[in-house]
Amino acid sequence: MSTPLPVVDMPLVAHLIELRTRVMRIMGVLMVLFFSLVYFRNDLYAAVSLPLRELLPPGSTMIATDVTAPFMAPFKLTFFVSLFIAVPYLLHQIWGFISPALYLREKRIAVPLLVSSVLLFYVGVGFAYFITLPAILGFFTKVGPDGVAMMTDINLYLDFVLKLFLVFGLTFEIPVAVFMVIWSGIVSSD
Repeated sequence: MSTPLPVVDMPLVAHLIELRTRVMRIMGVLMVLFFSLVYFRNDLYAAVSLPLRELLPPGSTMIATDVTAPFMAPFKLTFFVSLFIAVPYLLHQIWGFISPALYLREKRIAVPLLVSSVLLFYVGVGFAYFITLPAILGFFTKVGPDGVAMMTDINLYLDFVLKLFLVFGLTFEIPVAVFMVIWSGIVSSD
């Protein structure tokens, strides 16, 4: 068992103030990233929709079945891209809040786990975008019945892509989860 570091008792209000400060920092970074990227919102959406647009028949386009969709879908994507970029900072702030309560043994393992978690999540999203998404879209564009024109709604496509990215990002976290389960003693490596 690790020896605990000296614990500095803080009242509940001090913890809440610390939490509020860190949440405000995270919100500030998210806002700066969002407003920095909002100019490129249509370019971001064009990049995300490129795998589908390349497979559509000539003259076909994506559609919007909601009045606000052409405006809101790129903004929604911009927010998620901002969040995606801010993940290391977000984890750093969370780490800064919880690290005083951890033992030295736990602190030593946390930094490599956080770094590998972020990298694996990014690799999972990259795998989904470059490998899986084109394969899935290629399959679905070819198996439709004759006489059915594929006209994908931009909001539904964005939701599909974001879910796919999340699923693959989390799936690539399995090695970290397995390590943590073994390290914590819940299961053995045998």
